[in-house]
Amino acid sequence: MNTASSRGSEIRSALQVNPNIKGPTEIKQEIERRIGFIKDTVRRSGTRALVLGISGGVDSTTGGKLCQMAAESLRQEGYEATFYAMRLPYGVQADEHDAQAALDFIKPDEIRTVDIKGSVDAMMACFTDEPADAGKRDFVKGNVKARARMVAQYTLANFVNGLVVGTDHAAEAVMGFFTKFGDGACDLAPLTGLVKGQVRRIAAELNAPAGLVQKVPTADLEELKPGRPDEDAHGVPYEQIDAFLLGEAVDDEAAKTIIKRYDATEHKRQLPLAP
Repeated sequence: MNTASSRGSEIRSALQVNPNIKGPTEIKQEIERRIGFIKDTVRRSGTRALVLGISGGVDSTTGGKLCQMAAESLRQEGYEATFYAMRLPYGVQADEHDAQAALDFIKPDEIRTVDIKGSVDAMMACFTDEPADAGKRDFVKGNVKARARMVAQYTLANFVNGLVVGTDHAAEAVMGFFTKFGDGACDLAPLTGLVKGQVRRIAAELNAPAGLVQKVPTADLEELKPGRPDEDAHGVPYEQIDAFLLGEAVDDEAAKTIIKRYDATEHKRQLPLAP
């Protein structure tokens, strides 16, 4: 076994990837398993709500629908549970129509909107003397946006005795494509282990709008590069990332890029260091 293949197997195991989630039967079973996980987590915690930010991308659309289905199922079983979908724009979101389409599809119990612009701008105004070029400052501000969104979600969760839901999955986790203590912070992550294609197939099985299922993924945190596709930031397409995680053939350069990013971002996937 060559090094790339060996590392691929190690990474696949660490990120809990299941290559066998393929056909309609497996997809349906996975939907039920993950709804069950959400329900069990709520019951064990003794909480009464789930909170998730809805951006208009396929990940939050899928996660949101699973949460709503879990909340409805819990109520049918006599357990009080409410799903809160949060809109967290920075001012006016360019693809707000997609976020609204996602909400129309999910039909959440409750919708809350918090514009994070004021808090983000106030934080950035505290650091005007820091030496940084425009690109660095824009990158830092993007991370502040992600963290402000998580602060808002935890604030609501505190008010409603709820848990914050994350949308991280294996194809993002392997690249470390999340903000530490931002969108990487949550109480439960029901999409864990899925590759991007599997998330899309689950969304399609749930009858999500095709435009959202196939939408080009973008974190859209950087103002100097609005709408920048995730794959541009990765330097490798999701098809290659998925193939690597599923143990399929990928070109050598793609494998090297993925492994390099995985190693460089290991700190994001770990608890804080301790002596």
